[in-house]
Amino acid sequence: MNILVELFIVFFKLGAFTIGGGIAMLPLLQNTLINDKKWFTKEEFMDIVAVCQSLPGVVAINMATYVGFKKKGLMGSVVSTFGVVIPSFTMILIIAKFITTLGDNSVLMGAMAGLRAAALGMVVVAMIQLLPAAIKNKWALLAAVTAFILIAVLRVNTAYVILLFAVIGIAVAFAGSRKAAKDEGGESE
Repeated sequence: MNILVELFIVFFKLGAFTIGGGIAMLPLLQNTLINDKKWFTKEEFMDIVAVCQSLPGVVAINMATYVGFKKKGLMGSVVSTFGVVIPSFTMILIIAKFITTLGDNSVLMGAMAGLRAAALGMVVVAMIQLLPAAIKNKWALLAAVTAFILIAVLRVNTAYVILLFAVIGIAVAFAGSRKAAKDEGGESE
């Protein structure tokens, strides 16, 4: 199958069947991109999630654009993004047309409550499945716990926490590369 068609179909299905936004999409994305298509490893997927979560905008669209670009360049990103957006766009148009006539319909409210619960369950599944790939050492565990405390307990803006850990990650990587260069220089003497 043509990779562009495949990208469109993958992201169209994800856009059509994921309730609850981009984070709820993670278990489906993980299963599709890692297990079914074998386009990425778990580690690569975690990197993609980290990048897409850190960028402004909707995670689902960021993921589609990023994955499409990685697989087929600019045209891949356009096709993937278009695929993930079409279902939501279509549903919003339909809902906007009929929502005013439904009002406080108890059946609709019950369906929405069920969808919210399912979306939360999907987020928890994504977290559990991605945990081993994300927490590889004590530094990553400390960072995750600290980020949770900053956001959930101290109510620090998520953007600031992301920026903080990006800077810390760069500093740790820089310090590690300097240490490795120093060790290599010391061995050759």
